[in-house]
Amino acid sequence: MSEQPGVRTAEGRIEGLWEQGHAVFRGIPYAQPPVGTLRFAAPAPPLPWEGTRQAVEFGPAVPQSVPHSGPAPASPPGGTDWLTLNVCTPDPGAAGLPVLVWIHGGAYVAGGSDDPMYDPAALAGAGLVVVSINYRVGAEGFALLEGAPANRGFLDQIAALEWVQRNIAAFGGDPGRVTVAGQSAGAGSIAALLTMKEQRGLFRRAITHSVPGWYCSRALAEEVAAALADRLGTVPTAAALSGIGPWRLAEALTALNGELPARRERWGRFSQAGIAICPVIDGEVLSETPWAALNGGRASGAELLVGHTRDEFRLFTFMTGRLGKITDEDARTALDLFAPAPDGPAAYRAAHPRAAAQELFESVYADACFRMPSVLLAEANAGAGGGRSYLFELQLASPALGGVLGACHSLDVPLAFGTLDSATGRQLWGDRPGPEAVAVSKQLRRAWVDFAASGDPGWEAYVPERQLTRVLDVGSGTVPYPEPCSWGIWAGRPPLPFDLV
Repeated sequence: MSEQPGVRTAEGRIEGLWEQGHAVFRGIPYAQPPVGTLRFAAPAPPLPWEGTRQAVEFGPAVPQSVPHSGPAPASPPGGTDWLTLNVCTPDPGAAGLPVLVWIHGGAYVAGGSDDPMYDPAALAGAGLVVVSINYRVGAEGFALLEGAPANRGFLDQIAALEWVQRNIAAFGGDPGRVTVAGQSAGAGSIAALLTMKEQRGLFRRAITHSVPGWYCSRALAEEVAAALADRLGTVPTAAALSGIGPWRLAEALTALNGELPARRERWGRFSQAGIAICPVIDGEVLSETPWAALNGGRASGAELLVGHTRDEFRLFTFMTGRLGKITDEDARTALDLFAPAPDGPAAYRAAHPRAAAQELFESVYADACFRMPSVLLAEANAGAGGGRSYLFELQLASPALGGVLGACHSLDVPLAFGTLDSATGRQLWGDRPGPEAVAVSKQLRRAWVDFAASGDPGWEAYVPERQLTRVLDVGSGTVPYPEPCSWGIWAGRPPLPFDLV
């Protein structure tokens, strides 16, 4: 393998490198840089090139914000060619290999495909062609601006999937066997893509971990954009904000995220979400929430593997320094804002009569933000025409910090990728992961590979009558949904968009 691998794409020839026996290509443009006259525009097709383009480095980071007050990351070197993707294939000379396209998370305001936690080597070693993408996040991707299409981050994802259809056969992949996979905001993106006409035919299957229930109304999105522009002394139009540097705009969004709690009177529960930007129900790119579209028969079901962790919100309680400090007032606020109206707060207290404030607080946040959106997506998809859903819950707890994180948000990602030795993997699972973590990692990774190849992860499908769920733990098994109290409170109550009070 002394000669570096080369592939001819529809746009031109690229040359990558060999890593761990796989051919790896990085930083491939799937659209033109969204700057200058293309700032805040729908993604434009990539320009062809002559000769051979080196594809050995990840593309530059998309402008990043953070979901709390504090300094935004400094603008890194590398230019503005943000709309790139990466391909790892076990054999570029093969044909018909199943394809997995990874859409990263990051609360819709951060993240990138270069995170070592997303190293595709183990999945490629199991026979998948793995594609990972960058897409516009934060204000660049999701601020609702006059003169610009809404949900540009979703349009970027569609453009990347179109690139896959044009080119993946040249890497040994089968364009008819594409599975999209994502966690957190990546999973929310996929839930939206399931209902969008533009994606039809671009993928066959979907894997969604920790689907967030975060979508906002057009009216709220307009006020958020106005508040963001006002911080910069301008107006919320594409023309006006095009004069603001992308990283300065990202920094302004970080500051606005930190101000959210003070806007509760007008922005209601959205003021407690931690981020001021999320996908918007704009009526054009996205007409309604995924749950409404699937339940109403306005979107067809798909082959779907969906799951969540047991203690979804523990990570955020810890990261904000509130672990062990949640008060009765905090719990009351969480119940009033996030439990489904009108009887949700009372139902939670009845279901957890001896629960302390932190347990109530984390239960309602975990349910509202991730657990119930995930389960209700599985149910809605199973009930839609052509849909088949497989559900799981990760219960194996992280040993980090004496076990206080539990089975927290994001714990499943290094398990699925087999990257327990990455920096994040070591933080969550320790420098020497125990045999239980190694075993669950193999189980979850095998489920991904089998699902991408055949549509069957290895356990029975979810049906509303039985609610069978794969529990991943020291003794994994398939059982009725393990959070029956939460399900009883939320049944028939899919997430509603954030809106003005």
